[in-house]
Amino acid sequence: MDKSVTVEVDGQTRTVSTFDDTVGEVLEDQGIRVGAHDALSPSPQAEVGHGETITLDRGRLLKLNVDGEVREEWVRSVTVEQALRQLGVNADGAVLNADRNMPVPEQGMELSVRTQKDITLIDGSGAPQQLTTTAANIDELVKERKLKLGPDDKVTPGADAKLVTGAEVRIDRLQSSVISVTVPVPPPVREIVDNSMFKGEERVESPGEAGEKIQFTRISTRNGEESDREVIDEKVTKAPVEKVVRVGGKAAPNSAVWDKLVQCEATGNWAMNSGNGYYGGLQFDKSTWDAYGGDQYAPYPHQASREQQIAVAEKVRDARGGSYGAWPSCSSKLGLD
Repeated sequence: MDKSVTVEVDGQTRTVSTFDDTVGEVLEDQGIRVGAHDALSPSPQAEVGHGETITLDRGRLLKLNVDGEVREEWVRSVTVEQALRQLGVNADGAVLNADRNMPVPEQGMELSVRTQKDITLIDGSGAPQQLTTTAANIDELVKERKLKLGPDDKVTPGADAKLVTGAEVRIDRLQSSVISVTVPVPPPVREIVDNSMFKGEERVESPGEAGEKIQFTRISTRNGEESDREVIDEKVTKAPVEKVVRVGGKAAPNSAVWDKLVQCEATGNWAMNSGNGYYGGLQFDKSTWDAYGGDQYAPYPHQASREQQIAVAEKVRDARGGSYGAWPSCSSKLGLD
């Protein structure tokens, strides 16, 4: 029997008269082929009756790029908006490379989606900024926000890092500059060993003179605060003059007995000057000090070192045949011969 059948392909309808028995036969007579990704209702083997409608939704290959992630999907929707809903892509606030109401072509299409994200941006020493962006990565964010980056500035995470909601982006502003600073150059020290002096003693024979040099220093800053300082070169503008120091080479005398005497004579104070005409730890008078060579060390005994006072005291003792009688009260109290 001759039947009137409605054929709907992707929402476009037409009515045909046919003697065919099945859906497949009707479509074949109309030159309509059914692809592997098409949706047909009823099935090709179903019998067709008068007034029936045959619906065919053609599959379309969608090459989808969502925030840099590419995948291929087959859809049967009519518009871009419907295709995104069908694939479960949240496109609220997103930026697309095609109109949302545009029909998806039968031959398919490439669709780019940049979703909306809420992120935190910390630029240098500034306060954190809460931003909404559709940039897919850090590099796109920098271009979108027109951020000017210096040659040494550092962005964390890296420029190709993917952006997601909740991400924190930090820009460390790194700068360096070179300054010149004039600093003193200490004089070199030359030591002369003098065996007339005790070890540990020293006397400046020539004070020398400090020189000067210019140091070229690289100063690095992070977000406005100094983070490093490095001397990269220097130039001497005034040479230093050598300092000459005489140092003692003679072993210090055995001082255990003398320390006891000093404790008794001067309460252990080698620099005592009580104003009574006796000086130093061993209470020399000026004439005895000079007579036994003390003036080679210092004008007065209390101005000489401990070792120098002991050296003079040993001469006094030896001149008395090894007796400590020059200090009668304390030697007696200490039981010294």
